[in-house]
Amino acid sequence: MGRRDGFEAFFQRLIEETDIASQSDLARALGLGRAAVSLAKRKDQVPARWVLDLAQANGLNPVWLGGGRGTPRFAPAVPEGDGFERVPKVRARLCAGGGSFETEGQVEGWYAFRADWLRARGNPASMVLMSVVGNSMEPEIREGDTVLVDQSRSDILAGGIYAVGVEDTVMVKRIEKLPGQLVLRSDNPDYDPVHLAGDQLDSVRVIGRVLWVSREYR
Repeated sequence: MGRRDGFEAFFQRLIEETDIASQSDLARALGLGRAAVSLAKRKDQVPARWVLDLAQANGLNPVWLGGGRGTPRFAPAVPEGDGFERVPKVRARLCAGGGSFETEGQVEGWYAFRADWLRARGNPASMVLMSVVGNSMEPEIREGDTVLVDQSRSDILAGGIYAVGVEDTVMVKRIEKLPGQLVLRSDNPDYDPVHLAGDQLDSVRVIGRVLWVSREYR
């Protein structure tokens, strides 16, 4: 029996819940060549960026899509009429520095938020909580903070903070959109802005906007 987080299981879940019916369809949906999909199949591994991008584009639960856990789409968090909805905290880390993006298709826990508060800010069904590593966004966002990301909000607004994927790294940055380029800015002055233009823009995915941050004092 194949792994739940292996390529074949992932691909079968994708076929069941989307219009994607072939590996060629998958390559087109990701904006990649067929060879990249074939390589993932041979390795029996699915890049985390693919899972996040496809979940965002199709309104799916990335934890379910990547690892077969939970439901295809986020279910209501608490009994109807309670006034709360729950948001999954996924075992994922957003890089705020020079490190890499680490993710596993597993929910660490569920956190209840007032439903009216969530709906006033975005789409609760597309929201996830993630931890931050690194100090590039200090003092606004510190290492160890938990951020609330709405994957339905990928339009770039000036001054907004976003989870953004570049190659196989997902970072938390302020994004500035300029003619023909994107600028990823850190709040920490020790980090220089990252300018992306031309072919580099093909590797960029805006995962979602950061709406809220939680900090545990130690």
